[in-house]
Amino acid sequence: MDSCGVYTCHPYLPLHIGFSMAQFIEFLSNHPILVGCWLAAFIGIMVYHQRTGSKGASPAQAITLINRSDALVVDIRDKKDFDEGHIVDALHIPAAKLEQRVAELSKQKGKPIVVVCKHGQQAGDSVKKIESAGHDPVYKLNGGMAEWKGQSLPVVTK
Repeated sequence: MDSCGVYTCHPYLPLHIGFSMAQFIEFLSNHPILVGCWLAAFIGIMVYHQRTGSKGASPAQAITLINRSDALVVDIRDKKDFDEGHIVDALHIPAAKLEQRVAELSKQKGKPIVVVCKHGQQAGDSVKKIESAGHDPVYKLNGGMAEWKGQSLPVVTK
């Protein structure tokens, strides 16, 4: 470390450890367009999630819903992904065909439905469609099948 408190690994490229609030404020004032873009993106993401927000269930909560409340799992991924592995007894209805096939869920009215997609990002729209058909409660699996598999939970390929 030199006398200024800067670690150096090269004589012309100092390596700063940490930053002060004054440097942060200076950065903000020197880059207003960049800061504005970050704020707009953050606000846009928040508004999107607020508008399309649906009840989410973690994999552990989904297991509880399945075991204790006889929840139906609806997998909206494409056939290839579904065939590579899905939750036991999941009903496969691709997202593109959900509106035409939502009537298949009529036997499930009053029981929970858990909607599963690949990463948990596409299920929100499908949850809204199922809810608009009169089903409640409907949950999306937070993190989708990626999270389910990431937690080493059981999948079947039949």
